[in-house]
Amino acid sequence: MHRPLIEPAIADDKAAVVALWHACGLTRPWNDPEADFALAQGGGASAVLVARGEGIAGSVMVGFDGHRGWVYYLAVSPDQRRTGLGRALMAAAEDWLRARGAPKVQLMVREDNAAALDFYEALGLERQKVAVLGRFLREDA
Repeated sequence: MHRPLIEPAIADDKAAVVALWHACGLTRPWNDPEADFALAQGGGASAVLVARGEGIAGSVMVGFDGHRGWVYYLAVSPDQRRTGLGRALMAAAEDWLRARGAPKVQLMVREDNAAALDFYEALGLERQKVAVLGRFLREDA
């Protein structure tokens, strides 16, 4: 498979990337995807990477907390699925993390998202023996 050009998003990409995240069902009412995009671009510890085609064909948000690398919002335009683009985006995210010294990559998938679980397992990611705990810190979330 030819690996497409994947590069860091620029501020002007925000609307297209957020629209892609919505189209792929990745957003939730308690997360503000526009704020997530802006925050990821706000420093060297995170980025949004995009694959350009006729517009934004795919994207992935990646971050390194100093301990682990994290992947969020991996999205492929519905008309580009099953072309290897998701695999290429994940490889680009891992390259970005490796360049920053991250020893491990982690991501969270909703347990009812069988297609995403199958995709990541096919890439060699394994379910971890941890429980994710959380609480909302904002009353409007």
